Amino acid sequence: MRNFILFIRRFFNLILFLGLEIACIMMIERTDTLQGNDIVSSANTIAGIVYKKQSDVMYYFGLRKMNDSLLNENAMLRKMLNRVHTVDTLRDSLVRMATGPEDTATHIIEYANYVYMTARVINNSTNASDNYVTINRGSKDGVRKNMAVISGTGVVGRVEHVSAHFASILSALSTKLKVNVKLKDGTNGLVVWDEKSAGILTMIDVPQQVNVKKGDTVLTNNFSLFFPPDVMVGTVIKTEVEKKKGVQIVYLRSSTNFHNLQYVYVIDNKFALEKKQLEDSTAKK
Repeated sequence: MRNFILFIRRFFNLILFLGLEIACIMMIERTDTLQGNDIVSSANTIAGIVYKKQSDVMYYFGLRKMNDSLLNENAMLRKMLNRVHTVDTLRDSLVRMATGPEDTATHIIEYANYVYMTARVINNSTNASDNYVTINRGSKDGVRKNMAVISGTGVVGRVEHVSAHFASILSALSTKLKVNVKLKDGTNGLVVWDEKSAGILTMIDVPQQVNVKKGDTVLTNNFSLFFPPDVMVGTVIKTEVEKKKGVQIVYLRSSTNFHNLQYVYVIDNKFALEKKQLEDSTAKK
């Protein structure tokens, strides 16, 4: 205590000066004067620089994990290419490929229904009832409302709002989004989020007689207007039977890690509008 008192006596003038300076700065900052606005602006600028540096450091140390993820995804894509090596793509957004009459007899001929574009995640929420993901692509990049969004590991969500350079994605962690899916045996259903955990989804109204096992994969089906078929949604972790309704609830662990989402693919289904118009006109009759 004696040393502390001696320290205060020795540096009393300096401590008083610093205290008065801090008090003045705080009083000026809380006013609407020009000086106050300058202080706030400078503080925001400094905070922005600090956040950017912090983001750059985190991004750098995450490169190894990102590279591993890209390698795994490339391996998966190579396996898919091997399975469809007999398919000729006649037309897509990048390639036009001529085929002779002899090709149609021995090859399956398909059109590329889906076009993929990459985007970087710049904001992401996981704690609300309806969570959103913001990406650095917008209308000038060809992004439109209702486009599907996936990651390298599975479903992410659907484009909800679009500006010139950015887009807001309604996340799969939302009570508003329902994803058409199928089980391993082909049973179709809907996956929703029950708000309990950012990593858990539920497949509802699955018939009780369907044999669902822990570890089974759940994929998107052909019924969705937005998502391509066979995109990973999650893995079964448990089931609950509702005997009164004769159905079971299937709980899934999401294949997408929403806590560490950095890059996504925005998907343009080139036939989505045509399909929707046809279905709408049929429903009106």
